[in-house]
Amino acid sequence: MKFKKLSITIIIALIGLFTYEAVMVYKARSVTKNRFFKYIKPDFNPIHLVDIPEKRLQALLKVQDPNFYHHNGLDFKTPGAGLTTITQAIVKFVYFDHFRSGFMKIEQSLIAWLVVNPMISKNDQLTVFINNAYLGTLNNKPVIGFEMASKRYFGKTFKQLSDEEYLSLVAMLIAPDGYSIKKYPEKNRTRVKRIKRLLSGEYKPYGLQDLYYSFSDK
Repeated sequence: MKFKKLSITIIIALIGLFTYEAVMVYKARSVTKNRFFKYIKPDFNPIHLVDIPEKRLQALLKVQDPNFYHHNGLDFKTPGAGLTTITQAIVKFVYFDHFRSGFMKIEQSLIAWLVVNPMISKNDQLTVFINNAYLGTLNNKPVIGFEMASKRYFGKTFKQLSDEEYLSLVAMLIAPDGYSIKKYPEKNRTRVKRIKRLLSGEYKPYGLQDLYYSFSDK
């Protein structure tokens, strides 16, 4: 009897969760065009994909989301991809004011898969990410997007960055404050070296969660 009651409780809870998430996805679809409108307006974004050398775009994708142009918003199999795609990353700040793990992670994944991926082009998604990615804090103020990061960390525009400086920003994405150019320059330099081994093909990630490439030091 206890097992039966427990089973019924679990089923009811799952139905409730499914219904809730279905409603959240429906609501997300209804507001997506408006939510993304400002993010993809040309005059809103200081950086446009056409202005970024292909080599740099490929470096960003290789590190951040290797299968970006081919997955459906989620990727649970590409070595080095981790558990958060670029699509999921932009969902986090476009749809949530205060994101927390747990059920919100499920909602984030569903919106990425069922809403953003079919409704927003990959190029627009990438543009939104580049211009709005969190890149640490400096003087207690958040640094948002690669243009602001270029100016705050190097005193240059994004277009003026050297390849080394650009990679140092890419290196921060995995843990912006933990790999801060200003706070932990040595950690940042070490990660840049590892990223270079990845980009050259000298190192290949061992699995989905091999994000730090620490085995490349051996």
